[in-house]
Amino acid sequence: MSLAAHDIALVRAANPGPFTKSGTNTWLVGRDPCWIVDPGPALAEHVEAVVAEAAARGGAEGIVITHDHPDHVEAVGAVRERTGARVYAARGEVDGILRDGDRVGPLEVVATPGHASDHLVYIAGDAVAFTGDAVLGEGSVFVIGDLAAYLGALRALRDRGLELLCPGHGPVVEDPAAHLDAYVAHRLDRERRLVEALGAGLRTVDELLDRVWDDAPQVLRPAAAVTLGAHLDKLEAEGRLPEGVERPAIPAGLRAP
Repeated sequence: MSLAAHDIALVRAANPGPFTKSGTNTWLVGRDPCWIVDPGPALAEHVEAVVAEAAARGGAEGIVITHDHPDHVEAVGAVRERTGARVYAARGEVDGILRDGDRVGPLEVVATPGHASDHLVYIAGDAVAFTGDAVLGEGSVFVIGDLAAYLGALRALRDRGLELLCPGHGPVVEDPAAHLDAYVAHRLDRERRLVEALGAGLRTVDELLDRVWDDAPQVLRPAAAVTLGAHLDKLEAEGRLPEGVERPAIPAGLRAP
């Protein structure tokens, strides 16, 4: 099924980078009026494109936010002012606070903590999931929160029989089950390698990153360290963490509010 078949439009921001991949995706759902998922960064051309697509769809009734990282929310104020749409998210100064299981407009809300503690996924018509940074169209994400809850959310999404994933970055995913299975397998493989490294006596952050995240480019090493911390927290909660393991310091730019 294509985006057009589900009456969904993509406006991608021109902000490519190591964390944003090809740019931040803003999605517009339905029409007369439409709903906007993640207005994106405060780039004038991006805001103009989002507002124009909303106008072509008969205006915008609501804006929903997957999580409050800047590349997803900087344009909220400008888009709200231009469209008059109400804003909904898990937290912040918004028109409505959302929780797992809520419905807003045509969307069902699914809590997906992990990449961010406030992260939400939105599902339209039991078929399309707007996954923000919980699941990307390419590559993996850093996990700063509850890794066990994150894995549980991925498995729950996988079991819904979705037709498309519309991620915060990267292309549309046309085989959601396989993609979600691969996401879970990736995290479990990191865990397996981490347990092996701990079993071999490695205890410092640098040793563990060099062994387990050896494929991470230097620019993504801080994000890998954040994810290492989430894995260590999970092992500790399960009683599987040895004594004397150094914990990573969380960089200010990646720290959960």
